Amino acid sequence: MNLKKLTVFGSLCLLAGTLAACGKANANQSQKTLHLMQTSDLTSLDTSNTADLTQWNVLQQSMEGLYRMNAKNQVVGAMAEKVVKPTNHGKTYTFHLRPSAKWSNGDAVTAQDFVTSWRRSVSPNSTSGYNYIYEGIKNATQVSAGKKPVSSLGVQAVNDHTLKVTLSHAMPYLSKMLTMPAFFPQDHRVVAKYGKTYGATSTKMAYNGPFTVQHWTGTNDTWNLVKNSHYYDKSAIKLSKMTMQVVKDPTTAHNLFEQGELDDATVSGVTAQGVQHDKHLKHVNKAGTYYLRFNLANNHALRNQNLRRALNLVLNKAQLTKKVLSDGSTAAYNYVTPSLVTDPTTGKDFGTETKNSETYDVAKAQKLWAKGLKELGKSSVTLKLVSDDTTVSKNVDQFVQASVKQNLSNAHVSVMALPAKSTTSAVQSGNFDMDSTLWLADYADPVSFFDILTKTNPQNYGKYADATFNTQVNEAHGVNATNQKAYWQNMRTAAQRLNQTAAVLPLYNMTESHLVNQKLTGVVYHSVGENDYTRASFK
Repeated sequence: MNLKKLTVFGSLCLLAGTLAACGKANANQSQKTLHLMQTSDLTSLDTSNTADLTQWNVLQQSMEGLYRMNAKNQVVGAMAEKVVKPTNHGKTYTFHLRPSAKWSNGDAVTAQDFVTSWRRSVSPNSTSGYNYIYEGIKNATQVSAGKKPVSSLGVQAVNDHTLKVTLSHAMPYLSKMLTMPAFFPQDHRVVAKYGKTYGATSTKMAYNGPFTVQHWTGTNDTWNLVKNSHYYDKSAIKLSKMTMQVVKDPTTAHNLFEQGELDDATVSGVTAQGVQHDKHLKHVNKAGTYYLRFNLANNHALRNQNLRRALNLVLNKAQLTKKVLSDGSTAAYNYVTPSLVTDPTTGKDFGTETKNSETYDVAKAQKLWAKGLKELGKSSVTLKLVSDDTTVSKNVDQFVQASVKQNLSNAHVSVMALPAKSTTSAVQSGNFDMDSTLWLADYADPVSFFDILTKTNPQNYGKYADATFNTQVNEAHGVNATNQKAYWQNMRTAAQRLNQTAAVLPLYNMTESHLVNQKLTGVVYHSVGENDYTRASFK
């Protein structure tokens, strides 16, 4: 998932020469309100329209799909009463929904709500960039391409509380995927009422999860989540309210934490350096890789492989993580994050066994750069680097810009730090040479990373198109889906091909430095997916 970050709280004040708890967030011993932050704007609540980290973080607290991940990272029933086993050689799933499940407006959660949601998200009109995630469900690829009607998608409401899903081939990882916000239902009555404006504000939605979103107008940077009285498991929800605010600067986040305005705050850079021994600090390792997306379209210089390899070699990633980020993040030498999953056929960590052998080497980078310019018939190149306007992204951009300027002759990086909507627009329209972005695994499998780089994937904004890579991923999804040995060979070959062609430039592996209110308990910090605050409480 293409994402950004979150934050924390736990307040301190200097009183009579000692550190003591202060601020409104822990003034009340029976605190029922949790104060959180997001590091980028909320642009939509409609998963068929948008897919980004802030949206998914909000929906994680306010919606539920057929399944959810519990505190032990196990898939358990949510809207479905239990986890089911497929029939028909792994190609048919029949889910029985909870009769007690309701939307926040009192409507019953029905099988039709899943049909409506999935059809909207897989259709050619979907703008989320996530219709590819349905590949494997019968006719999904043809529907997304406009070759078949959405009604042909392999999802059927047998009756109000029975949902049947038919696959074109077995998908052993489907249960993990069904916990993702991309597969959440949408109240079909509410969708019919609001049409294209569904999810454009918090009032043009219904929520089936533990909380409901309130006071988000579509543009404001603060909103609330209030306990949902219709949630089937409301007795497990101890909080009455969450507040969320957009905080793009880590220093501001730190200050808000100290003032008691946040219970959970993420910090980075110089701010993170100063709190590495703070008793409130919690490092959260995420299965995500920050990287530079290259634009490989024919009218862009980075279609040249040697230029891409040179850029990968000219960046001292260890220096980036230690001196620029200083938040516990580690240098990335592979697109797939280490610790995501163990390759069962080798017993080795997949991200480690497939890491790129080409690392920091300025001399080699300079030779490759000169060779690439010659192949293009150019004497110099100016590269437009687009990213969001958060402090962290700006610092990383400056590091990339300075490294290129210092080490590569006839090279210049022009940085454009833009608000989230503008960044998305620039990338989707191809108005960039490099884009600073993040991919956070949707589920614990390398294919979650690989899918977005396949030729026809709607999120392949860099236009990477390599026949060998595409073949490996297609075989993994198809003929080798249930052949473990062949599947993991496909995964290793795909990873090696990305390294050989310098498809993207991995920068660093995602580690969040959270400052956390020490009274806060019950938060589930998932390494894959979004953090779950729904069962949190204050001790």
